Amino acid sequence: MFERIILTQINPHVYLMDDHHEATGYIVVGSKKALVIDTMNGYEDVRAVVGTVTNLPIMVVNTHGHCDHIYGNVYFDCAYLHPADLPVAQEHMRFPEFIEECNKRGLQMPPFEPIRGGEVIDLGGLHLEVIELPGHTPGGILLLLKEDRILFTGDSINHHLWMQLEESSSMPEFVNNLEKVMYLTKEADVILHGHARGTDDISLMDKLLQGAKEIAEGKTENDKPYKWFGGIGKQHQFDEDGSVICYKSVSYTHLTLPTTPYV
Repeated sequence: MFERIILTQINPHVYLMDDHHEATGYIVVGSKKALVIDTMNGYEDVRAVVGTVTNLPIMVVNTHGHCDHIYGNVYFDCAYLHPADLPVAQEHMRFPEFIEECNKRGLQMPPFEPIRGGEVIDLGGLHLEVIELPGHTPGGILLLLKEDRILFTGDSINHHLWMQLEESSSMPEFVNNLEKVMYLTKEADVILHGHARGTDDISLMDKLLQGAKEIAEGKTENDKPYKWFGGIGKQHQFDEDGSVICYKSVSYTHLTLPTTPYV
């Protein structure tokens, strides 16, 4: 039906939108309204995709401000974003290619409304708690679908985590922030991240934390270069499947790792 977006039903009220294997968004349908989590690249009408599964009022939440998660906001009236990521989103909205495409198609970005950790989104029978996880970006958030024990993580927790960006935190800071949310391993069973094609076991959080700690502690002697459009960094493998954390080529060994315990 759609040229780019492939829609897959995860359970009776959760749908995965795979945008050309480049980014992933989600639809969560309650009894009163529906939630769209990330709107992907914006080349295809995300609202039309949502309309194939529900006609309920729609709320849009962006897990962070990067272009491949917010550009599809152009099909909606507003979207929610953590305020700390507003500068990131504004920078990506200034990319010439995006401006040209919007002008050509008569589209524009709607305003952002603030969303913060601790807030709970009530869809009617389904509740999603907002949890802050600075790291990949300063305002990255997770969304815990309590009834289904599903954790939506955007790019903050995935198999190919970019931490080499200017807006990314240092690895010791990320370790500290990640340790604070490790209680979620007891409140969720699966992860749906921002570039997924299906669910991942919640144990991905433990593996990612271990990998981040190894980088922060300087256990990087086997790490390989990572070439990306912004230059060359390093990549650290953290599981047997080849998952990696990409990071800046700097040393953290002179810093003291946080000792915050987690449950």
